[in-house]
Amino acid sequence: MKTLITSPGNARIAKLQTLHTTRGRKKSGLFLMEGPHLLEALLDARLWPQEVFYHPALLERTPEGNALLTRLLTVAEQEARQMDLVEVGERVIEALGEVQTSQGVVSVLPLDALQYRALLARRPQQERPCLLILDDLADPGNMGTVLRTALAANVERVLLTPHCVDYFSPKVVRAAAGAHVALPVEHDLSWEGIAERVSTHCGGTPRVLVAEAGSDELYFSQDLTQPFALIVGNEAHGPSPRAYALATRSISIPLANNVESLNAAMATGIILYECVRQMQQR
Repeated sequence: MKTLITSPGNARIAKLQTLHTTRGRKKSGLFLMEGPHLLEALLDARLWPQEVFYHPALLERTPEGNALLTRLLTVAEQEARQMDLVEVGERVIEALGEVQTSQGVVSVLPLDALQYRALLARRPQQERPCLLILDDLADPGNMGTVLRTALAANVERVLLTPHCVDYFSPKVVRAAAGAHVALPVEHDLSWEGIAERVSTHCGGTPRVLVAEAGSDELYFSQDLTQPFALIVGNEAHGPSPRAYALATRSISIPLANNVESLNAAMATGIILYECVRQMQQR
């Protein structure tokens, strides 16, 4: 179905603007994915949004945007007839998005559209030694960057503790750059639930590495080709007591010139790519 909305004051638009908040997302059961790249990722995965709001003139400014618009209209007509296409004016698309300059399209999806079990089932069977645990990560940019890096480094799954920043925050979704569509993530997990998944992943003998500045054990001295879990803690406070209780070893990245610590996303990437290196050289 295709409709047209030209006023930012439209009640439907006002309701969607509440999805910029955690409370609004929980109340409606919906979240936003903004931009052509994320819509392209959804279409590639045959994950049809519930609604797509688009401004044709903005998309038609580039060959890529024009091709996406043609594809969107074709998919809606031939394969995803229940997907609601809503053409909107420029002021409306700007009101829906958070970026300073709109790229012309915003997709709306149910919170349960990206169930981790379904994403796991769609992935090719491969050896993935790392189970990544994010322990109360607070910054949305860090969270999104970590998710994108985790997908690129081919981790088995990501587990999020309950006090992590909202996984469906628009800032997290943008920074993750499509990782939500392909990376299995379980969020709001208790430590008991995390311990169960670690035990299953590690074959009954948990091997849990916690990233901690100052540890005598360096990350590259570990065998990262065998199943293990990696815990990355909060940016300001580090790993929680529950993280230390689950950990079997703490590891660190060597730092020179009195640098105390690295950004959480940077540190995670360094350790994950040591795992990639070891797997490739095995």
